[in-house]
Amino acid sequence: MSNIPSELKYATSHEWVRVDSDGIATIGISEHAQGLLGDMVFVELPDVDDSISAGDDVAVAESVKAASDIYAALEDAPELLNSDAFGEGWLFQVKLDDVSELENLLDAEGYKNSIDED
Repeated sequence: MSNIPSELKYATSHEWVRVDSDGIATIGISEHAQGLLGDMVFVELPDVDDSISAGDDVAVAESVKAASDIYAALEDAPELLNSDAFGEGWLFQVKLDDVSELENLLDAEGYKNSIDED
């Protein structure tokens, strides 16, 4: 089973979110998703100052197995996704306008259950 840190929030599409005290959300893909995709070879990220909304396709990750949209740096070092998905391998950061949107995300147990259902 993949590592699923309890302090993060998760989307069923396998992104994780960590919110700092200053309201900055750090977003990455889960270790489970990275395992499904295989070794990352390229990541296309949103531009600085892009405005994004929940559910937007904001990035693309390409691996040796597939290309995958990432919903809503690292651009020069996609290999960090392979070795440290929950640490230095994060994808991008956003300033949250509405922290209540986090209520729509899963906790670690809910995310684990969603993986088990796949």
